[in-house]
Amino acid sequence: MNTKLILNMEKHLIDSAEEYAAKNGKPLSRLVADFFHILKNSNAEEEPQLPPTVASLKGVLKGSGIQEEDYKQYLEEKYL
Repeated sequence: MNTKLILNMEKHLIDSAEEYAAKNGKPLSRLVADFFHILKNSNAEEEPQLPPTVASLKGVLKGSGIQEEDYKQYLEEKYL
């Protein structure tokens, strides 16, 4: 369902937006809608993109029984 939206902006912004829309063959309302879709999606919490090597290691130790204390003890024995 489409609903009418009235925006109040400086004239030069409207002129620039209309020019951009015409150059790209889209109605101005579609550009505004696209902007809001991008804005909405950019605010969604996304998991950061991991490099392929790191992504392949994700979850490898899950269920391995290794505890943080064991790891700390290992590091102490190795470096102290």
